Amino acid sequence: MPCLLGIDSGLTVTKAVVFDEAGTPLAVARRRLPQIISGPRHVERDMNELWRTAAEAIAEAVSGCGRPPTDIAAVAATAHGDGLYILDRERQPLGHGVLSLDSRAGEIADRWQTDGTAGKALSRTGQTPHASAPSSLLAWMREREPQRFARIGHVLACKDWLRFCLTGSLGTDLTEASTSFTAVDSQAYAPDILSIFGLEALADALPPVARPDEHIGAITAQAARLTGLVAGTPVVAGLHDVTASALGIGGYGEAVVAIVAGTYSINETVATAPRIDARWFCRNGLRRGEWNNMSISPASAANYDWFLDTLCGSERAAAETDGRSIHAIVGPEIEAALARPSTLLFHPYLFGSPHGQAASAGFLGLRGWHDRGDMLRAVIEGIAFNHRVHVDALREGFATREARLTGGISRNPTFVQIFADVLAMPLTVTETEEAAAWGAALCAGAGVGLFASPRHDPRDLAALGRTYRPDPERSAAMDKRYRLHCDIADHLAEAWPSIEALAEGGER
Repeated sequence: MPCLLGIDSGLTVTKAVVFDEAGTPLAVARRRLPQIISGPRHVERDMNELWRTAAEAIAEAVSGCGRPPTDIAAVAATAHGDGLYILDRERQPLGHGVLSLDSRAGEIADRWQTDGTAGKALSRTGQTPHASAPSSLLAWMREREPQRFARIGHVLACKDWLRFCLTGSLGTDLTEASTSFTAVDSQAYAPDILSIFGLEALADALPPVARPDEHIGAITAQAARLTGLVAGTPVVAGLHDVTASALGIGGYGEAVVAIVAGTYSINETVATAPRIDARWFCRNGLRRGEWNNMSISPASAANYDWFLDTLCGSERAAAETDGRSIHAIVGPEIEAALARPSTLLFHPYLFGSPHGQAASAGFLGLRGWHDRGDMLRAVIEGIAFNHRVHVDALREGFATREARLTGGISRNPTFVQIFADVLAMPLTVTETEEAAAWGAALCAGAGVGLFASPRHDPRDLAALGRTYRPDPERSAAMDKRYRLHCDIADHLAEAWPSIEALAEGGER
């Protein structure tokens, strides 16, 4: 029986997962790669180290799956989208890869909002450029590092770099190509788009575009030695991890909102015609004639992780030493907090927001009698409220009947119920291990004919899913809290720049 390898490189961890043809994980291997913070707002990674650790993870998964490497029918990678991974003309990394958490180009993105560039970009590309968009980062490099900019030979995304290391083939896919430089109507590169950003010099540096499930190459002999894969194993183009996650949970499609609660608040739905709005990115879907509409911000579950790491760090370490989970420890505290009224609200903008780079996180309504459970409740509610900001935008633009949730938060029934009550709509969690990697594997399987298309998931999704329905009384209470949350954010908009200015260049 054939099996499939899906590779998923997130912002901190790269995973290699071998699945059988029915979608069951046979082996999962992980490698953590430290982020490189070389200065304020710079979040990077070493590209050669990324490949080395990815190859290690692949080798571990291949050797541990209980199947011979010859059974692996095809390979596909997915990874964090946006950011920037560039090569020189000799196909060597031109410095570090830039992660999508990087915000060095925030001033450029803000400037484009006022000088007309953002409006032109929205009209032609279906989205306004943000701080970690390839367009913004390349414009920043043109201004701040002109010598490096002049040496650019190839502009890639993270998963494209892994594909190149596996196959020696340079290219990207439809979903990744649309992060900055494709026309929203044709879904292909257009010469005038580079000129919008002053990047005409890079016309020859953009990679060729394939469907995510298109066979683009094969494992090289060198990659085979490092990974344990068989040289010649087919590799498909792969896809942006936002789309891969939706695909992996059965949430890629019309009338469905796929929600990923991770580092980013990701909320997306598919349409068969482009619809442009500044509140979402109208990007390419899995094939031409499909558009994946993403309303996102870097303001989701990373806030919860930060709270636990920063304010419960020693307790977390002690619990893990004893084989316990900090989540199990704080769970009853959150449950108790949910059972009583609270004035406490939290805006989850530790790493970004839908309100521009000046917005910052904060608790409001905090009193001396509040405890850790009350604060964590507010954090989880704040995360759910931020997702609702994006989901409401999509519901205004598209007909939606259901939502599906993935990410670490989806493993906690209490948190999922909070999301259902805040969104006031049924919310299904699919028991999918490694959703993004499985989304990549679906593309790999389709590319070699195991599946009719990436959307032909062989699993029984109905049997795998559990649906949470909103409680009318709790939903009404959450709606009141949500509207206050939004009102406060509107009022804080004038204060956030002044708060940011207190750092006086210190970026603390």
